[in-house]
Amino acid sequence: MHITIITAVHAPSAPFLPEAYASLCTQELPGGWEWRWVIQEDGRTDEVRPYVPDDPRVTFRQGRPGGPGVARTVALAHATGPYVKVLDADDLLTPGALARDLAALEADPALGWATSRALDRLPDGSTVGSPDDPEEGPLAPGALLAHWKAHALPPVVPGTLFVRRELLLALGGWMALPASEDTGLLLALDAVSRGWFTAEPGLLYRKWEGQVTGQAAHVDTVELEARLAVTQARAHALAALDWSH
Repeated sequence: MHITIITAVHAPSAPFLPEAYASLCTQELPGGWEWRWVIQEDGRTDEVRPYVPDDPRVTFRQGRPGGPGVARTVALAHATGPYVKVLDADDLLTPGALARDLAALEADPALGWATSRALDRLPDGSTVGSPDDPEEGPLAPGALLAHWKAHALPPVVPGTLFVRRELLLALGGWMALPASEDTGLLLALDAVSRGWFTAEPGLLYRKWEGQVTGQAAHVDTVELEARLAVTQARAHALAALDWSH
């Protein structure tokens, strides 16, 4: 049995791949479990491949550019096994993160997904956490949407997502948005299934000048309003179907 790690990458973030790989190599899983890493370049350049680790557990693919949501969804074609874990190219897993996610979902078949605490990793190497993380435990359907509507942010970091592959496929993967596609998926999962939050940090979220969320286009008012509207509408539509995992 294995967990598929999915990473979308573009040329500016490619130099961080070796560090992400190193964080994967520290993961210890229960007997009979292993990870496989699918790296999907958002584009076709010669700038990413040199940073891809030479490891039989790693698959590297390229495709025409469409943004990280498109890259991740395309990468699903190469995902096997019961679980998918998201790992952005510039982020790092903490020791034990995969095992904790796996344990939560293996212990309760009613849980569709899991997230964990994330720490911002600043350029000087220091880390900063959020004081507003939820308590460790199950997250009831609709809880994330309620928080997101009140604060315009989910209470957990979408980049820590660990999810049942069949549920991810049933929801169509990531939203076809230029940004916040991971938040859209998280709120869709929240609409149809219970989740889990682990209070122990599972991710180091790198802060650096080139990251996509730091660009001016990410907060363009017109686009932002459209993203918020369609994300909320999708979550409400899914909840209204009265279908649950």
